[in-house]
Amino acid sequence: MSKKDWFEDWFDTSYYHLLYQNRDEREAERFIQKLMVHLNLPASSKLLDLACGKGRHAKFLSDLGHDVLGVDLSQNSISNARQWSNEHLRFETHDMREAIENEQFDAIFNLFTSFGYFDHESENQRVCSAISKMLKPNAVLVIDFMNATKVVRQLVPNELKTLDGIEFNITRHCDEKHIFKNIEVIDGDKKFHFMERVQALKLADFRSLLESNFDIVNTFGSYDLTPFEEQTSDRLILIAQSKK
Repeated sequence: MSKKDWFEDWFDTSYYHLLYQNRDEREAERFIQKLMVHLNLPASSKLLDLACGKGRHAKFLSDLGHDVLGVDLSQNSISNARQWSNEHLRFETHDMREAIENEQFDAIFNLFTSFGYFDHESENQRVCSAISKMLKPNAVLVIDFMNATKVVRQLVPNELKTLDGIEFNITRHCDEKHIFKNIEVIDGDKKFHFMERVQALKLADFRSLLESNFDIVNTFGSYDLTPFEEQTSDRLILIAQSKK
């Protein structure tokens, strides 16, 4: 590609990590614990954290006794995640649209709204196809996405944050298909502009995307695994099983 996608540019900057530095680690760990009790995977299962960021979920999965590979397109995120590496936890730079050669997994996790970043629906299908190729027969896919219906309804149009002396002027809007976040960074006398653009995918969209290769077996609406309700749930968490 001659021009970087927005996520290649933004996710690899220090400003991205500064803006999102206060993510709730305890909530993430509790979610993984509840999720793994629900899935009841055998000990030492081989797991993939797809779009793993700085590796927090991958580490929690590994701490529960599994062999985990975390992959992300951001080299900076992977460099940071590698501080956790051990014989049961690896991290690599990888594009989620491509299958990892010579790797098969008992379960693949795509967490914290790490889907729907691309321009075209065909690229979403490429992701699903790659996931299917990397899963063992009857294996599990977990997608943790925002509840787009609630996010759009409660969208905050303007927000100003100052972190470590750096200003983040954030504006949000949506169209029929995407949710946009425009981020102006003011760092002393320097100004930068970044954008986040995520497809506003709903449960029906995921059903269409997954139906060729997966059966959706559960839908949850929170990190406590409460039932999904489109108007009120904070999250859309899908548990799907490979058909192959």
